[in-house]
Order: sequence, then C-alpha cells, then structure tokens
Amino acid sequence: MEESATRRKRINRLKKMILGGVMMAVLIPVTASIILSVRAYQLSDRIRQQEAVIQELEDENKNLAGTFLTETIEESEREALQEEQDAGTPAAGEEEEGQKKIYLTFDDGPSSNTDEILDILKAYDVKATFFVVGKTDEASKKAYRRIVEEGHTLGMHSYSHSYADIYDSEEDFQTDMKKLQEYLYELTGVWPRFYRFPGGSSNTVSNIDMQKLADWLTDQGVTYFDWNVASGDAVSRELPAETLLANCLAGIRNQQSCVVLMHDAANKDTTVEALPEIISEIRLQEDAVFLPITDDTVPVQHTIKAQTEESN
Repeated sequence: MEESATRRKRINRLKKMILGGVMMAVLIPVTASIILSVRAYQLSDRIRQQEAVIQELEDENKNLAGTFLTETIEESEREALQEEQDAGTPAAGEEEEGQKKIYLTFDDGPSSNTDEILDILKAYDVKATFFVVGKTDEASKKAYRRIVEEGHTLGMHSYSHSYADIYDSEEDFQTDMKKLQEYLYELTGVWPRFYRFPGGSSNTVSNIDMQKLADWLTDQGVTYFDWNVASGDAVSRELPAETLLANCLAGIRNQQSCVVLMHDAANKDTTVEALPEIISEIRLQEDAVFLPITDDTVPVQHTIKAQTEESN
C-alpha cells in the first residue's frame, strides 16, 4: 500500500510539473507578446509626436520671409536668391552709397550656443543684435546680461515664441510682449525697444492683422525689424557651415544695408561654426562695417514694404 501511495504521489508531482511546464510555455509567449505590443504602441506614439514637431517646424519655416540656399549654389540660383531677397530691402531713404552696413541678428536664444557666439563676436570685435525669447534658468539670465554688458543690442522675439498663443488675439500678443520687455528690463536695466515677430511681419499664420500689431508696437515706442538676408539656418535640418556662408555672401552682394537673419538656438551648431568665416569673408569687402541695431538704423520691414508697393 505504501509503495502504491508513493507511486501516486510521484505521478501527481509529475503531472503538476508537466502542467506547470505547459502553463509556462503558454504564458511566456503571451506575456512577451503583450510587452512587445505595448512597446510598439509607445514607439509608434513617439514617432507621431516627433512627426508633429517636425511638421510644426516646417510650417514655421514656410512662413519665414526671405530666402536661402540649402545645398550647393549655382550662379543661376544665386541670381534667383538675390531677386527674392531684394523684395525685402529697406524702405526708401536708406543710404544707397558709402559703407556697406552689416547687422548680424540672432533669433531664438539664449542657449548654450549664445555664449559661443558671444565669444566669437568678442574675439572679432563685432557688435550684433540678439532677438531673445523668455527663459528663466540661470544660464539664460547670465546670457541676457552678457549681451548688454558686451555692447550688443538686446531685442525681443516674444516671450513664449508660441504662434498659437501670441497670434491668437491682439491682447495675447500685447501681454506676451510686455511680459518679455519687463522681464528683460528687470534683469538687465535696459528697456528693450526693438522687436522681431516670430515668423516675421509677413507670416501667414497670425489670426490678427499684422499691421495692427506693428502700429501697436509703434505706439509703445518699439520698432520692429525683419531681415533682407537669410543665412538659411531657420530650416529644421542642420545645413553645412559652407552653405550658410554662401547664403550670407550672396544676400549682401548688392545691398548697402543688410540685416542678416541667423539663430542662436541650441540646435544651431553649424551657425556657430560658420560665424568666424562669415565675419572674415565680409571683412574682405573693405567698405563693410558690422553694426548693432540702434535707433538710427533704418528698419527692414516686410509688411510696410508690401503695403507701400500696393499703394503705388
């Protein structure tokens, strides 16, 4: 009897082992399948988010006035580039003879690249203009102060740089601009009076008549500046430094007053790389002088120019 009972226990244990093995053989693939499905969904969602960000950047760049090269430049392309950039030349009354005035302007900072750009400008003894956005981290606060302390012009590029927010209503735009202006004054002691619209004054995403915003800025004692030379670094992908250089040289070729659009955002490494060469090549033109934007600078304004042409 004992032997029979022992045999039954062994058989029962064996059955349990077999059953456990079968269950494990079933559960492991099922569990793995569930985990893979969750991972696949997360990856797919991340891809969708990235595509949305890329699309937003592309849409923003489509709305930027001005033109630039994205690859190698042929002579015919240079001519086409110049024709389009001529559409953004300063209003009547701008100096046509004498020194070529170069206004290097940097949008979207401050970032880690801002300090590098400031180092380069200091080394080459060049003053520029920075159209900044609102940031509250300590590094950005130091950058705002350094811009002012080293003799550059501190301009405004909106606090949030969110098209959906600042261009939703006149009140939203005004609130955003005043927030940045007061913030920068509090940090630097300088009351900013120059502004660059995100996307430029000729952007097509604003729900508001841009001329109304321009008029309001004038009432506030603020002058807005667009650009008539585009380096090309506004595109979402990183262009080679050689291309940015070629764009700048092509853009300034036939203009006496050149407001150059560049960016000092964190992802604009080739802008930092190209800057020394841009300065050096322009300085080979003996009549060229680098200047920061001041009250004496005749502004480049796409909206004003377009309206003037329509009235004529």
